[in-house]
Amino acid sequence: MDEKQGSFFKEMLQFAILALVIVFPVRLFIAQPFIVSGASMDPTFNSGQYLIVDELSYRLEEPKRGEVVIFRYPLDPSKFFIKRIIALPGETVTLKGGAVFITLRDGSASFELPEPYVENRGNGTNMTVTLSDSEYFVMGDNRPESSDSRVWGPLPEEDIVGRAFFRLLPLRKAGVFPGTYEK
Repeated sequence: MDEKQGSFFKEMLQFAILALVIVFPVRLFIAQPFIVSGASMDPTFNSGQYLIVDELSYRLEEPKRGEVVIFRYPLDPSKFFIKRIIALPGETVTLKGGAVFITLRDGSASFELPEPYVENRGNGTNMTVTLSDSEYFVMGDNRPESSDSRVWGPLPEEDIVGRAFFRLLPLRKAGVFPGTYEK
């Protein structure tokens, strides 16, 4: 009996070590859980929804307009926010009466950003911001409830943790790259 019990504990210890060797690097460098808190991304994401954040992709490619990103809040890096990328590095974004206009980096084109994911445009903030080569302009989908680049300025690239890769909960809304809209 003691030999079986010793064998069991040895196997459990080996399993625990193996799990740590596999799970710890994945959690640290590839993916992490994120729970949505607040109404800034309604109706795309509701408070309490459980997401898996892809931390690897942006080490290999640049974030794209329309992607939903999780990042460290620039004014308090201990907090994490979720928002949508509206404008890319070097572009100029103009907000006028609830509409969003983008001027490309080289100035060759300007267009109104289609935003089918926005149901509540809110107060119609008017502003123009030109981004540096390492900044993004991000906004929540529920504009009146969102503290975003309109309030605290452009998002530095180094604050981006990753993108929303998988919505795990609620199960009826589970899916890969939830909320992504590219233009």
